[in-house]
Amino acid sequence: MTQLPGAGHMLEMKGITKRFPGVIANENVHFDVVAGEIHTLLGENGAGKSTLMKILYGLYQPDEGEILLGGRPVNITSPANAIIHGIGMIHQHFMLVPTLTVAENVALGLKSTRGFLTDLKIVSKRIIELSETFGLQVNPFEYVWQLSVGERQRVEIIKALYRDASILVLDEPTAVLTPNEVDDVFVIFRKLANDGRGLIFISHKLQEVLDLSDRITVMRHGRVTGETTPAETSRNNLALMMVGREVKLAPDKQPVKTGRVMLKIEDLYIPGDRGRDAVQGINLEVRCGEVMGIAGISGNGQRELAEAIAGLRTPTSGKIIIDEQNTTGCRPGQVRKAGLSYVPEERMRDGAIGEFRIKENLILLNHNSRNFCHKGFLRFKQIQQHCEKLVKEYAVKTPDIETTTKSLSGGNIQKLILARELSSNPKVLVASQPTRGVDIGAAEYIHERISQQRQSGTASLVISEDLDEVMALSDRIAVMFDGKIMGIINRENATRESIGLMMTGEKQDSAA
Repeated sequence: MTQLPGAGHMLEMKGITKRFPGVIANENVHFDVVAGEIHTLLGENGAGKSTLMKILYGLYQPDEGEILLGGRPVNITSPANAIIHGIGMIHQHFMLVPTLTVAENVALGLKSTRGFLTDLKIVSKRIIELSETFGLQVNPFEYVWQLSVGERQRVEIIKALYRDASILVLDEPTAVLTPNEVDDVFVIFRKLANDGRGLIFISHKLQEVLDLSDRITVMRHGRVTGETTPAETSRNNLALMMVGREVKLAPDKQPVKTGRVMLKIEDLYIPGDRGRDAVQGINLEVRCGEVMGIAGISGNGQRELAEAIAGLRTPTSGKIIIDEQNTTGCRPGQVRKAGLSYVPEERMRDGAIGEFRIKENLILLNHNSRNFCHKGFLRFKQIQQHCEKLVKEYAVKTPDIETTTKSLSGGNIQKLILARELSSNPKVLVASQPTRGVDIGAAEYIHERISQQRQSGTASLVISEDLDEVMALSDRIAVMFDGKIMGIINRENATRESIGLMMTGEKQDSAA
């Protein structure tokens, strides 16, 4: 490993300021890393974390401030230059070529002792050494497409270590891992820190931050709001530092007596986009007043299931029944008439039209109803009153309802979609990744709204890759793996370990 000169801080970022048109992304930010520690950078979306790390990695240049490595000022002009200075980044979305082997991926972009030919024997030998030293368990001869998500994560770590990185930036490294894989990768991160490296951990999962960090720096609106340690803080205190107010991390769940089955799925097969069924023979029932959570790593059929229920994808076989009506293969409009509301995974692709004004998106699906249309003419006064009421009721932050939707933050767009969908008093709600990419304050609000729908008798299906979210909202949890349901478990019996095992494909008897 490259040993940085000097004692004390490996990295110091002093007075970093970065401006974009109309926005100060970083304002006089101070951040440092000491050898052998894991220092977490915590904050909501838009807090300035990503900008700060892009400056460190040479993707942006600061307008003010300086970067010191080992006490010496440096000018990092590009990612290649950052790597030369011993800075490596483990990206949330893997930067790997699936059709190449592990060794070929690691060797990409590096000089070879054989000129134009890559010396894969030397590369493979070094990968095996690094794998044994840090418990990475990676086979250099396997193709990346053959690897699990957790194994691909380890390849990314090896890529950085092979390039002799002494400072590692971990950008949401657990986002696509099962709970068991998270435990394994945390052991690896601790070994890397104990070896004298400095790790910068970026995450929005508060419990993970407390479990892994040595120090925690919190950012809000481009500024540092505080620094603490796990021993000195809690999840609630971290949330307070991030948002600036008390945040309820889990909604109040009142006892609810469930009613009849409102959503029934029978032996359902759904085609995927790669020539095989993405959903294979699943059976589910969701009752009035119940939240059924669907847990699983992305890509195991959850998106296809949601789209089929909403009428956006036609099943190969099986049945979807909403309030005793067979809606299998029906168009989206027919499914909505049966009583479904749908919050899609991709809000700006499937949930709202960015160029439309807020009021247009709020009546997008029912503009021709009697409430808003009479003999072919829109009833502008009624539309105005309805939309202003929804914006106020769902706390959508906007100057007015004439504002274009794309100018809102992700959390406010999601609240707008939720307002439209829940205002129809649905019998069944399907919410896919309801808080992905939204800040902790908006997530709190969305969770409360879903909880209120439960109390009003809606049958809700909540699909999320965030296990904390699934466990906070659900009455029962179904786990999907490779298009199948591995088990259904009552929330009170669910543990992270039991769900984690099912997420890796270990089938369990349903306990619900």
